[in-house]
Amino acid sequence: MTAARRPQVIVVLTDQQRWDTAGVHGNRAGVTPEFDRLAREGTLVEHAITPNPVCAPARAALQTGRYPTATGVFRNGLPLPAGIPTLADVFAAAGYATGYIGKWHLAGEDGPDGPVPRERRGGYRTWLASDRLEFTSDAYRTVVHDEAGEAVRLPGYRSDALIDAAIRFVADHHDRPFLLFLSLLEPHHQNPADDYPAPRGYRERYEGRWTPPDLAALAPGAPHGGPHRHLGGYLGQIKRVDEGVGRLRDALRGLGVEDDTVLAWTADHGSHFRTRNGEYKRSAHEASVRVPFALTGAAFRGGGLIRRPVSTLDLMPTLVDAAGLTVPEGVHGRSLLPLLGGGRDPGRAASVFVQISEDHIGRAVRTARWKYAVTAARPDADPWREPAADRYRETELYDLDADPYELDNLIGLDAYRRVADELRGELAGWLARVEGAQPAIEAAAVRTRAQRSPDSLPGTVPWEGVRFGHQRP
Repeated sequence: MTAARRPQVIVVLTDQQRWDTAGVHGNRAGVTPEFDRLAREGTLVEHAITPNPVCAPARAALQTGRYPTATGVFRNGLPLPAGIPTLADVFAAAGYATGYIGKWHLAGEDGPDGPVPRERRGGYRTWLASDRLEFTSDAYRTVVHDEAGEAVRLPGYRSDALIDAAIRFVADHHDRPFLLFLSLLEPHHQNPADDYPAPRGYRERYEGRWTPPDLAALAPGAPHGGPHRHLGGYLGQIKRVDEGVGRLRDALRGLGVEDDTVLAWTADHGSHFRTRNGEYKRSAHEASVRVPFALTGAAFRGGGLIRRPVSTLDLMPTLVDAAGLTVPEGVHGRSLLPLLGGGRDPGRAASVFVQISEDHIGRAVRTARWKYAVTAARPDADPWREPAADRYRETELYDLDADPYELDNLIGLDAYRRVADELRGELAGWLARVEGAQPAIEAAAVRTRAQRSPDSLPGTVPWEGVRFGHQRP
């Protein structure tokens, strides 16, 4: 395949978007018609799981196809190290123009919130971004930084402003192969206000329209008013993003490159709105780790539904494979191309592995039916400084067929001991392959059915050391 025939590639990354905000996943609020259209025309990953429900680790994994402990970015504030091949490195070496727009969050805590030094941009050449966009912008004041590190203020609502910049990039580069990574902040909260500032009228349009079962059940115990006051703005933000992606796809259509452009849309992690711990994510629950993920264009048009659970770190090798390029050595993810059209990938694991940091040192596996999670057994384990533990204890087991919103923790029940043992072996295999470790995993204390409680979930003790989900003071 020659460079001239290789597809253009666009990644749209949202921040903190739950999978069940999408209509194709059953949401009736009607906020994602463009995502739903993209999924129907292209390929929908039904169960997409982030490798870590924390911003920087998830983003490092998306750029490299490697788990956070392999990149060293196991928590926020750590820079993406040089020397690990990134998405941009691979595409640039093949003659692609590469561009990054929006939120980066991989420059490290020793740098400012905004400008990112050239050597810490992951290999992207064209640059219009801030390291932590939430601290250099608000809903109608979008400040990013260009290749020279100069501040640039973009007009309009924040997601509109960034999508407008993406359309300009596409217009300037549509006659040659390009890779564009568009990283939006929405539907993340605005940190200083702990609010979800949607465009005028959008919050009101969706207030009271949707409350998922986990939030409905657990909200009474959530701090700061719980999720109900946030959901209208959260959905309003997603609606505006969805409209913007529609405009971006219209631009591709108008330039005559839509069919030849691979467009992938996913999120770094989800949000449980402080119902599982004192934060928005950092737990193994579906609301925290499961995200929307769809692709269209080129090989992905008409790809259908991928039903088995996959990790979003598969995005990097998938895009590299779709462009006919070579996936670098050491990548943990696997290309999704063999799964298109109902295909099989015999070498793919039946489960997905998740690493958890900052709130606690945790690990989890997610199969088509089960979720199994453990946390560091040592009481003084520091999840901010320690990437892993030498001993874990079982904390959670959920039957996702019977309990998709994980309100009934089965860990410690005799009836599920065999299932837990099988999943413990599955987790041990992942720990050996990814981390090169063989930590002990202690069985949970035996409990009776009468001791189960959806409001008392082992391993999810509130931790207020994180300020609005981004930095420990």
